[in-house]
Amino acid sequence: MADTASPAKPNGNRRQLLTGLAVVVVIGVVLWVLYAVLIGSRHVETDNAYVGAEVAQVTPLISGPVAQVLVSETQTVTAGQPLVVIDDADARIAVLAAQAALGQAQRKVQGYFASDDALAGQVAARDADIARAAAAVTGAQASLEQARIELSRRKALSDSGAVSGEELTTAQSQYTNAQSALVEARAALAQAKATRAAAEGNREVNTALISGLPANKNPEIAAAEARLASAQLALDRTVLRAPLAGVVSKKNVQVGQQVQVGAPLMAIVPTTNAYVDANFKEVQLDKVRVGQPVTLTSDLYGHGVKFHGRVKGLSGGTGSAFSLIPAQNASGNWIKVVQRLPVRITLDPAELKDHPLRVGLSMKAKIDTSK
Repeated sequence: MADTASPAKPNGNRRQLLTGLAVVVVIGVVLWVLYAVLIGSRHVETDNAYVGAEVAQVTPLISGPVAQVLVSETQTVTAGQPLVVIDDADARIAVLAAQAALGQAQRKVQGYFASDDALAGQVAARDADIARAAAAVTGAQASLEQARIELSRRKALSDSGAVSGEELTTAQSQYTNAQSALVEARAALAQAKATRAAAEGNREVNTALISGLPANKNPEIAAAEARLASAQLALDRTVLRAPLAGVVSKKNVQVGQQVQVGAPLMAIVPTTNAYVDANFKEVQLDKVRVGQPVTLTSDLYGHGVKFHGRVKGLSGGTGSAFSLIPAQNASGNWIKVVQRLPVRITLDPAELKDHPLRVGLSMKAKIDTSK
């Protein structure tokens, strides 16, 4: 009896083991299905994600030799911090010349205002000259009339012999002189009027230069001030400052180097204003919307540090569409490849301040599509 019962015991243990294994498998499948339905269907994730930032290029706006380089590669800088100094000798001379030109313009305009009163006096003097010339014309006309009367009387008496020929000749000469005096008086009057018109014209020209604006707003002074501001701006631009806070990268400048306008000298990479571009498969994006919350982890800090962000937007094309040589599937021998679309994710600045990220670092992103 003992020999016949012993083979059944191992079979029973094997059956229990298989049954337990089957139960574990079933439970695992159920749990996986529940996770896929309740959690997995509400999230999409990828580890094809990288940190990016709006990198600021430092380029000079004037050309010249580099006098000082105040920062080094990988140095952290603040916004407005001096980075590079270009030799400013020429710029300082230009500022001094512009200041001198402004002083000349101010004195010239002050002369315009001072000349206005003098020109007004000249116009008044010319009016007096016209009055004197007009009086002289009146006197010449009276003398001519008197000479004409005397000549007529002498002519009437000369026929009777009461007036000698010498007296008649004298009267004729006086009449001729009176005519000449009248012509001269009229010419003097015309000249006085012309001189007055010239003086009035000079005053009008001067008035046009000063009318409508105070001395400090005169166009000549404004132009000189603009030239001074331009020269001062060029002087200020000899000092290149950090456009934002970040880390110095791609430094390519040395003391004594002749730099040109627009030449890249270095880049400033922000560490507290970064974003993530996560490349999701096209089949994962049907429920992704702008504003959905995102949980991210970085290979730099590990899973113990989590970053939180929001979906900012989806790119206008896949990565292959914007590649240097886009994929062409015109031939008949092609294999469909699932494409990836970059999704821009903004990060919490407070978390970035505590755990700064560098451009290009790998990230893992999980989007909650249920929100």
